[in-house]
Amino acid sequence: MSFFMKGSEKLNQRIEKLRTELEKTKERIARNQTRQRELERQLLEAENADIIAAVRSMEVPPEDLAAMIELLRNQPISQLDPKKEGEQFEN
Repeated sequence: MSFFMKGSEKLNQRIEKLRTELEKTKERIARNQTRQRELERQLLEAENADIIAAVRSMEVPPEDLAAMIELLRNQPISQLDPKKEGEQFEN
């Protein structure tokens, strides 16, 4: 019977080792997910700051900016391209 106990102890040790490793892995994943969310937040913040800086550098009044955005929403960019010959802006 002691043979079975030694084999059983090895199995139990292996199970405990696997459980411990699994818990550590779950903790690392949780930390990485938290870090990922923080990096995504920082990236969005940086992108928004760039957009705001670009818009402010244009020195366009807010009502004109709103009209430009509305125009872009309603018409494909290809219709707004002044480089296309023979085409005019559509309102």
